[in-house]
Amino acid sequence: MSSEVLIVDDAATVRMYHGGILRDAGFGVLEAANGYEALEMVLTRHFDLVISDVNMPQMDGYAFVSALRRGAGPSSSTPVVMISTESAGADADQAYAAGANMYLTKPVAASELVSVVLTLTGCGSS
Repeated sequence: MSSEVLIVDDAATVRMYHGGILRDAGFGVLEAANGYEALEMVLTRHFDLVISDVNMPQMDGYAFVSALRRGAGPSSSTPVVMISTESAGADADQAYAAGANMYLTKPVAASELVSVVLTLTGCGSS
């Protein structure tokens, strides 16, 4: 059984890029276009990891991760990787303060993305 990953990004091309990398690596992938859509999905389905963009309309990544962490149930502890074009240290600090487990800067190399996902889902320890 493969790990399920939720990719949250308002850019369809980014979701397709990250999703393709992870599907090729054997992960199940679902996608959401914004934080509100992602919150609905985590309430009804288990994910082993969430990858979220920072800058999105309606609900940005920081607000989404904060809401996820405040929620009840198993989803509140789901590992989260935030990915953004913002490379400033303050952006990473804000991501960690919101509850992210890791912060990466776009563009993310395929090998790095797979390595991070394997590590955070526990699949990389076998």
